[in-house]
Amino acid sequence: MAKMTGSRLFAEVMHGYGVTHVFYVPTILMRALAEMDELKIHKIMTHGEKAAAYMADGYARASGRPGVCMAQQIGASNLAAGLRDGFMACSPMIAISGGSVPGSRYRHAYQEVEDFNQFDAVTKFSVQVDDVKRLPDLMRQAFRAATTGAPGPAHLRLAGLHGGTIGDAEAEMTPLVEDQFKQVPAFRPEPEPARVHEALAVLAKAQRPVIVAGGGVVSSGAQAELVELAQKLQIPVVTSLNAKATMLDKHPLNVGVAGVYSRSCANKALVEADLVFFIGSHTGGQLTTSWKVPAPGVTVIQLDIDPEELGRNYPNAVSLIGDAKVTLRHLINAAGKPSTSAKAWLGRIQELIAEWRKANEPLLNSEAVPMHPARVCREISQALPADGVVVSDTGHAGMWTGQMIEFTSPQQGFVRCAGSLGWGLPGAIGVKCALPNRAVVCFTGDGGAYYHLAELETAARYGINLVVIVNNNSSLNQEIPLVDAAYKGKDAQRSGEIWRFQKSVDFAKLGEALGCAAFKVDKPGQLKELLPRAFAMNRPVVIDVATDENALAEKAWTPGGAGGH
Repeated sequence: MAKMTGSRLFAEVMHGYGVTHVFYVPTILMRALAEMDELKIHKIMTHGEKAAAYMADGYARASGRPGVCMAQQIGASNLAAGLRDGFMACSPMIAISGGSVPGSRYRHAYQEVEDFNQFDAVTKFSVQVDDVKRLPDLMRQAFRAATTGAPGPAHLRLAGLHGGTIGDAEAEMTPLVEDQFKQVPAFRPEPEPARVHEALAVLAKAQRPVIVAGGGVVSSGAQAELVELAQKLQIPVVTSLNAKATMLDKHPLNVGVAGVYSRSCANKALVEADLVFFIGSHTGGQLTTSWKVPAPGVTVIQLDIDPEELGRNYPNAVSLIGDAKVTLRHLINAAGKPSTSAKAWLGRIQELIAEWRKANEPLLNSEAVPMHPARVCREISQALPADGVVVSDTGHAGMWTGQMIEFTSPQQGFVRCAGSLGWGLPGAIGVKCALPNRAVVCFTGDGGAYYHLAELETAARYGINLVVIVNNNSSLNQEIPLVDAAYKGKDAQRSGEIWRFQKSVDFAKLGEALGCAAFKVDKPGQLKELLPRAFAMNRPVVIDVATDENALAEKAWTPGGAGGH
């Protein structure tokens, strides 16, 4: 062991785990940041702690490696709030915050508020580091926690407002790194052979089976195996929003995204199914439209790496515990021929898909001015490079991209916000940091863009060359039905105060002022011509697209529900 400061050990451990970027708001571990220069770790200073967490989250989801975010003690609450999305999305993250020291506690020290327990609900592992000698083993444990099982954030609170009590202290220490925990999945557990054969036997009896692919398929890197199993058994596939790019949209077995942000054909397929096979999915409320789709009582098989998830929301006929990629390979090797009912069931699936496409084709081809968001999505689909990545905000942005964007290459990717409006822009910056040689386009609304607009300056300052498309309807128009229901038709003029913004705001001018290339468009032809140029500009680009404030995304179809535009 060599004598070193906590800062030096911190920097060497980060380097050893393959961390290429850290996202932070000063002042935190300044000596460690200085040490990172020598180790070629990129330091991305952001304009807010939540944005730093969102960038680390996007980086983690795109790379499969833990994303690192840091903030001093006064910013710790904001950092914890930023971890919420990563926790919901099972994103491997390491959060570092400064914290109080024993001698100052309970004495009204400057900026001191007890914030440690704020991390409990949004992390898998959260500990205080009060002695520099504990830094090596607790950092290793943070990486283990973040990358094992269902991934998620881990948090270390370092003593000192800026973590300096730990960073400046010296001790005899060795920066140990465990290679296995550099990325997800850290382990690939195999299923019990008996469960594999049991699952295949149940599948073989089904007349109308559907596979539901969740985010665990993506984190396992099991996309190819999922497609192979579906093709071998001729089973249609619906996906969660997390797994949207798992299968090409025009693949005959791909029914589309299910749940709240869904294509109606996907929800209809699930309701008509007599068996649903969930793979790497929490079976949560968004995917299942609050557990209405599929209906309770349907036969369910579930595969997950986390045993606590098996049967959580639907009782399972068969539970498979294992890594998705490995388990799917076992299923493929042991599977027989498709069911005799497969042809008829796939015929019905194609009817549902055709109905959805026929209903939505006018929107996708719309020449309306201001533009319809569906047409914006079609232009993105057609311009996206073969290895391009779409990053989506939540709300209407998630609905439009989930329903309307179509992926045409297996190398294309999709990263979605798990629920925090405003995540899209900083999340996309993190994705671009992880994938510097691939085109990254962020789709957000003006409502989402306002949250962290200042991070456009961050992208310009570091040359993070993403394309940001602002679906600008000068409003939070997704709320129109809720507002109308609240006002019951009374005083419509006043009701606009709670969902409309100023129409004069020009995001192109804002982007330009913050150092980006920027354009304003309102016609489909303009966007079609601009997107290929934007991907080639080698600088961050903002495109303000004027869209119709009355264009509402399709509501989730449910049995007996309204569903539709």
